[in-house]
Amino acid sequence: MKNNLVHRLNEKKAVIGVVGLGYVGLPLVLRYCQVGYKVIAFDIDQEKVDSLNSGISYIEHIPSEMVSQALVEGLDPTTDFSRANEVDAIIICVPTPLNKYREPDISYVINTAESLAPYLRSGQVLSLESTTYPGTTEEELLPIAESSGLKVGEDIFLVYSPEREDPGNLMYTTKTIPKICGGHTLACQEVGLKLYEQVIDKVVPVSNTKTAEMTKLLENIHRAVNIGLVNEMKVVADKMGVDIHEVIRAAATKPFGFVAYHPGPGLGGHCIPIDPFYLTWKAREYGVHTRFIELAGEVNSSMPDYVVSKITSALNSKQKSVNGSSVLVIGIAYKKNVDDMRESPSVFIMEKLRELGANVEYSDPHVPVFPKMRKHFFDLSSIELDEAVVASFDCVLIGTDHDKIDYDMLCNHAQLIVDARGRYLENHEHVFKA
Repeated sequence: MKNNLVHRLNEKKAVIGVVGLGYVGLPLVLRYCQVGYKVIAFDIDQEKVDSLNSGISYIEHIPSEMVSQALVEGLDPTTDFSRANEVDAIIICVPTPLNKYREPDISYVINTAESLAPYLRSGQVLSLESTTYPGTTEEELLPIAESSGLKVGEDIFLVYSPEREDPGNLMYTTKTIPKICGGHTLACQEVGLKLYEQVIDKVVPVSNTKTAEMTKLLENIHRAVNIGLVNEMKVVADKMGVDIHEVIRAAATKPFGFVAYHPGPGLGGHCIPIDPFYLTWKAREYGVHTRFIELAGEVNSSMPDYVVSKITSALNSKQKSVNGSSVLVIGIAYKKNVDDMRESPSVFIMEKLRELGANVEYSDPHVPVFPKMRKHFFDLSSIELDEAVVASFDCVLIGTDHDKIDYDMLCNHAQLIVDARGRYLENHEHVFKA
């Protein structure tokens, strides 16, 4: 089984299946199409499947032309999971959020695996890319894969290879970002490496799936902890009348021993705000309390409230209250120059302002209409910015500092600005740093 599958992958005769066509799955689909594989792309969202079948991309930084070309090259989008028996490789790229108790919710992974299970067959490789806690692949996917009598490592092959997508980053692509891969057995590892070596410049093997899962968590916890540090430093520096952004720029001139991380209104994206809680939850099973990681999570989670307090202070300086004031949020994507809304701190701030009675609007050139989200709802569309519009709001919040925004115009015409991204380097009487 293994040798035949490796041969089919080598010769690009294997059919690749990707489940979950979001910010991780779709780039992977397109990459496999580019190098000559037929790809069956699975998703439960009929709108996404219809969009792809029409040659239209629903992710801003992925051009529709790439989707149209992929259809010519062999892309076949579908909602029919029974077609999983047609593929040689199944790559799962579904969400792994937190539930309302801030505990891991791997229901998307389990439900997907159970939906696929009746159609698994000998000679397939099953790879999980969704971020999760160490042990998920062997504790959850392994028994599902073997539920129909297949033996992992002999009949079917199981690997964990965490995604490393950075939406909107033009320096690094799916092809050029090194990829971690851990197999449940040595045979699984061999097949997994062959699966990814065809489309990724460098594949990095690790000893098992649990190590690969922990590697992904370490990467993102490293960022979360350091961002938590600079967010806390921001609060201290603000109390002392020091501009933390100037401090960071100065510290970054040191050619060794320092990496610049930047504070903000909170953490966004699918990974950094969520992944640390996957490890802290799993660590409790082993009697370990991850104090350092949880402290960083507390600091980062408090940032939206900190920004709201700054908005309150700014309005108070003009003898206005939040209740009844109009607030324009500039940028609601989780980071600059993308349309990705996952866990965006701007949305949390908008909700808090709404609860306090503010009239909230937003402007974001990358998000023309507030999207459907699992936990958040605003019936809003992006406002076009001009001098009169900006001047009409009691307060303008820089929530995400997209490059397409005219910051000089904002500065010249806004009544008040709360800058949560350090966009304004000089001091202005009506600009409050947050």
